[in-house]
Amino acid sequence: MWQQKFIDTINSLGFDYDKILEVLTYDPKQPLIFSSGLFVFLFLAFSLVYVALRKQTALRLLFVSAFSYYFYYKSSGFYFFLLGIVTVTDFIIARVMEHTREKGKRKLLVLLSLCVNLGLLCYFKYTNFFYEMLSPLWGGNFSPFDIFLPVGISFFTFQSLSYTIDVYRGDLKPLHNLLDYVFYVSFFPQLVAGPIVRARDFIPQIRRPLFVSSEMFGQGVFFILSGLFKKAVISDYISVNFVERIFENPSLYSGIENLFGVYGYALQIYCDFSGYSDMAIGIALLLGFRFPINFNSPYKSDSVTDFWHRWHISLSTWLRDYLYISLGGNRKGKFRTYLNLILTMLLGGLWHGASWNFIVWGGLHGVALALHKFFRSLVGREKNYRSSGIKRIFAVVITFHFVCFCWIFFRNTTFEGSVSMITQIFTSFHPELFVQLITGYWKVFLLMGLGFALHWCPDSWQNRCSDMVVRMPLPVQAILIIAVIFIVIQVKSSDIQPFIYFQF
Repeated sequence: MWQQKFIDTINSLGFDYDKILEVLTYDPKQPLIFSSGLFVFLFLAFSLVYVALRKQTALRLLFVSAFSYYFYYKSSGFYFFLLGIVTVTDFIIARVMEHTREKGKRKLLVLLSLCVNLGLLCYFKYTNFFYEMLSPLWGGNFSPFDIFLPVGISFFTFQSLSYTIDVYRGDLKPLHNLLDYVFYVSFFPQLVAGPIVRARDFIPQIRRPLFVSSEMFGQGVFFILSGLFKKAVISDYISVNFVERIFENPSLYSGIENLFGVYGYALQIYCDFSGYSDMAIGIALLLGFRFPINFNSPYKSDSVTDFWHRWHISLSTWLRDYLYISLGGNRKGKFRTYLNLILTMLLGGLWHGASWNFIVWGGLHGVALALHKFFRSLVGREKNYRSSGIKRIFAVVITFHFVCFCWIFFRNTTFEGSVSMITQIFTSFHPELFVQLITGYWKVFLLMGLGFALHWCPDSWQNRCSDMVVRMPLPVQAILIIAVIFIVIQVKSSDIQPFIYFQF
């Protein structure tokens, strides 16, 4: 009875209850993302309550955690319960580990955490991949299971694993309050696409009094605007209007069109993923929390090693600290060092998805890292050696094109598609089509030129822009936000383009 009265009240106020319910319920075709109008509306409402609870720490943490779970529900539907399973399991394991002194039992506990997290990851992400590989052994025909991949499962499982492993190693004391751990694992800005925030960096911030300085607020606005522009203007536009067309059927296009399609994808994935990270960092700053930088102009790298110091930093450091070092790192001789690098990157490739393309991508990077380390030891160069002048420019160009070559395998859904694209580039280049290509896609190339120019500009320019936004009065910051939103509206496609890393 009361439900009908509530519905009638909503409708009497001029709102359509059914429409509101439809908007607030999970829709697999329209997952909730930062660049959607619904998120802006929800975040504004969220912010009012968040500020009102600024002095009520426990209630504020509970409210944010509840909103985070709702945010994840809007991204993955019913599968939000997986987040709870991982959270409660690892919290209990860490507490038991705190009171366990025997090394063997502690190993069993951390192994249990690995089994829970990686077990979920393997089931949802790799069941069909391994089933397809093994089906010929019993002469069966492969028919894939209908398994939904929950958004961001690779991120929150890795984040929770870093906590239990740190507790096992004695680098971190376990939390005694379940709410704090729920807040850490589910915090919505980085929940579905990173960055992978370490417990040792984030947990000390949870119980601090809420404080957002004018500098933090200005930096947050800058990061949000930067990320929104990268994602919704540059990445989405060049993807829908150029890159997708090339990669859908590379054999229909000339080599030069394929080559610029690869360049376009290199910019697209950078703007898409770093744009999400920027928005996550910015939103966290507005809420009084600091995240580590996840991208540092990766296409300025002068080696593959340097690239992985700049690209998806939270993942590369996670792989280094919890996989590469666990395999032995560089402590067991040169050959094992090179092998560990290759194995780490192979598994890093597999982390991105159940496909041979990702494994090839990871293997290429692993071999390149091993060769670079071998070459550096051969010529006696120090670890932090930096080339300069013409040598550095040459090294950056070579590294950029190697990374682009690897992106071909990363982006294509089939190995045959990757081979077809490479074949077109090397056997059917047709440079005479360049002018026609530029004039036909001039808007795309204008945005590509702008994107690469902003990426390769000096870091000091970005810092100055950030400082300028920080010093702006609040009304001017509001006008800047409106201007960027207006630009987004002008160039966006009719459908919301999900972030690329939602599939991982």
